[in-house]
Amino acid sequence: MPLLQAENINKNYSGHQALTDVNLSIEEGKVFGLLGPNGAGKTTFIRIINQITGPDSGKILLNGQALKPEDIYRIGYLPEERGLYPKMKVGEQAIYLAQLKGLDKHTAIKRLKPWFDKFELMPWWNKNLNELSKGMQQKVQFISTVLHEPELLIFDEPFSGFDPINTNLLKQEILNLRDKGATIIFSTHNMASVEEVCDDIALFNKSKKIIEGGVQEIRRSHRSNVYNVSYLGDLNGFAETNKGLFEVLSQETTEWENKITLKTRTADKDNELLKTLMKEVEITAFEEHMPSMNEIFVSLVENANS
Repeated sequence: MPLLQAENINKNYSGHQALTDVNLSIEEGKVFGLLGPNGAGKTTFIRIINQITGPDSGKILLNGQALKPEDIYRIGYLPEERGLYPKMKVGEQAIYLAQLKGLDKHTAIKRLKPWFDKFELMPWWNKNLNELSKGMQQKVQFISTVLHEPELLIFDEPFSGFDPINTNLLKQEILNLRDKGATIIFSTHNMASVEEVCDDIALFNKSKKIIEGGVQEIRRSHRSNVYNVSYLGDLNGFAETNKGLFEVLSQETTEWENKITLKTRTADKDNELLKTLMKEVEITAFEEHMPSMNEIFVSLVENANS
């Protein structure tokens, strides 16, 4: 069931069309990737969900109902431009932000302590925020975003500035939140993160949504029918004999094994390719080259701009 739906959203800023007839549906309990180049309309869409600005036309539905001002308490938002008070004590600031989201002080402290322990922030509780590294400040803001346990979480470039260890920590926490029932909008330029974290995605370009769907479904729909094969034996004459079915893209011979990259002439011929190869040589590895989300992203944007 969709937790959030956008219906024919349009937004114009002084002659600049930021969003054009955007429709999309975000399923409950999923991580939804919001992708697109700079200026595509992602931030405007997020601002409309957060009721920072309103659409010129169209509407956003949350659980089937039009957004209301009080729905802001059901949403957690981590913006790309972080916004904390540098001279305020870390613990005091986290409590203050929790109270803005409707928690009382006692509940806020009770929820904060496990998060601060997990993110190794407890020794900094009584320090000013400007004494923390950028990465630790971002941990504080992440905790403040999720502490009130909202139904919908919106993360805009959440891994920006994090080292690989803390990036993996945050990825796991995002997946844990999803597994506990949260619905997550994940806006990023990092395509590798999309494949690791997102269930579904929408790609925006020049104010329009140009594709939407499941990550694996989209990757399969853009498959190139290219296969990488490692083998022992001799494939001399194979290409000529089977040129009606397969095209040889590259071939390599090493001391230990041979490698060949093939493209089938028609889709869904992988079993036929494997059977044909097994008659000729001993297969040691066989895999389809599936396009990455980065390859698909670049291809779709280039095609849309051409």
